[in-house]
Amino acid sequence: MNKFERQTSQSADIQALPDDIAEELSRLPSEVISVSDAPSIAPPVPLSTDEVRTIVISLMLTMFLASLDQTIVATALPTIGRQFQDVSNLSWVITAYLLASTAVAPVFGTLSDIYGRRAMIITSLSLFVAGSILCAIAPSMPMLILARGLQGLGGGGIMPVVQTVISDVVSPRERGQYQAYFSSVWMVGGILGPVIGGVFAEHLHWSMIFWINLPLAAAALALLLPKMNKIPVFHHRREVDWLGGVLLMASAVVFMLVLTWGGTRFPWLSPTVLAMVGVAVALAFTFVWHARQADEPFLPLPLLGGTVAPYALTAGGCALGAITGLTVQLPLYYESVYHLSASEAGLALIPLAAVSTCGAAIAGRTMARAKHYKRVAVVGTSWAAICGLGLTFLTLPLWGLLLLMAAFALGLGTTFPVCVVSLQNSVVRAQVGTITGAMNFFRSLMSSFTVAAFAAILLIALGADIPLAGEHHAAVNAIPSADMMVAFRYVFGAAAAMMATAALCLILMEERPLAGPATAPPVEMAE
Repeated sequence: MNKFERQTSQSADIQALPDDIAEELSRLPSEVISVSDAPSIAPPVPLSTDEVRTIVISLMLTMFLASLDQTIVATALPTIGRQFQDVSNLSWVITAYLLASTAVAPVFGTLSDIYGRRAMIITSLSLFVAGSILCAIAPSMPMLILARGLQGLGGGGIMPVVQTVISDVVSPRERGQYQAYFSSVWMVGGILGPVIGGVFAEHLHWSMIFWINLPLAAAALALLLPKMNKIPVFHHRREVDWLGGVLLMASAVVFMLVLTWGGTRFPWLSPTVLAMVGVAVALAFTFVWHARQADEPFLPLPLLGGTVAPYALTAGGCALGAITGLTVQLPLYYESVYHLSASEAGLALIPLAAVSTCGAAIAGRTMARAKHYKRVAVVGTSWAAICGLGLTFLTLPLWGLLLLMAAFALGLGTTFPVCVVSLQNSVVRAQVGTITGAMNFFRSLMSSFTVAAFAAILLIALGADIPLAGEHHAAVNAIPSADMMVAFRYVFGAAAAMMATAALCLILMEERPLAGPATAPPVEMAE
């Protein structure tokens, strides 16, 4: 059957489907999804309040695991280096996790659309627990690095699968509030991670930062698995485009290595970095070419086009990149300009992280009630851009800076639930996992790129090597406060520009109606 005949047959079959399903399928081109997916697509089943609460709590606990392991290792690194007598490779303990988790995010999202959420949540948690055990018993630094990579494979799958499961159990209009809850969990895990890691390394043993994952993962599975058979089935079994997945992961890993090594291990214009950039670009173009040729590509490129996806992906990436870049670089500013200690500089980051979740909560509640739900994010990102300009041009005492930083974070936080729900609402349910995985993938790349870009801005502005915050205090104090203030004006200006870009993207993004709570009859349940 040629392409025209296939499209004609699909159109006829779509018209024979129930109205709500036919309308959903007809919104996408035939290259994105075939009508054979239709039997898997069904309206969500209304769950009881207790069932939704149990599912959400278990997912929040799962998300907490992934969030905690992003930061819990950092404060234990000196202790680990002393035990293994290997300091030169310490950075790989964090880098291995970051590379693996970023590369597999789109893989788990797509596979959840093929094999189901239950299989993927079990797989991701199993990989995470296995990696945690191997990390705890690692006899050497190389083994610890490899185990962290395995742990990252599981951790990278948790985020998209959790967000996809939420999309299965609550309606789009309600979903923003739940996304705000998970933003809070992510923030709490990020803040508690360094504290818990330091306590375990100093008073117990560094391996406890990995052993603690076992009871948490067991509790999450004990709560979630009995309820998984209540979650509606939206996945569709099809052939997996493994070649496309490998090409996507390979290009991501090489690109992340460029961002990790550029300006630190190798100069940005060194032959090594330039060669790696060339390899990353070649792999990316090969992936795009393959996706255009494949009948069922790993990541259908039409999903990334249209009037919603490119704008939501860019806005969410800019927001997450801005807050991540500032979180990494601000301790240096606090120590040099306001002469705070490393621990005090860490505490000064709380307004940025905590208040952003308040913005997400405001946006989530607004989405549940307002018809024009994206307006809250447009106002929020515009406000954040204005606050970023204030940080750029104003000289403030510490309390004033923290207050303005909190205002910046409040506006920034409104972006996340609006972008997540808009993306998931723009595709048929059988591809929610795919678009969610792609979103997490692009956000991770944008965060890494922003961290590297902010560091490069400081390097150019200061004209000297930049020590890590919390280390080499003599080198930090040797930089004149006035020079540091001038250099960070460019960083704050870059953050303001990113939020202005996010605001523009949200203005241009199509605002599609959000369905309310489901009232449909029961459908097929997961086994």
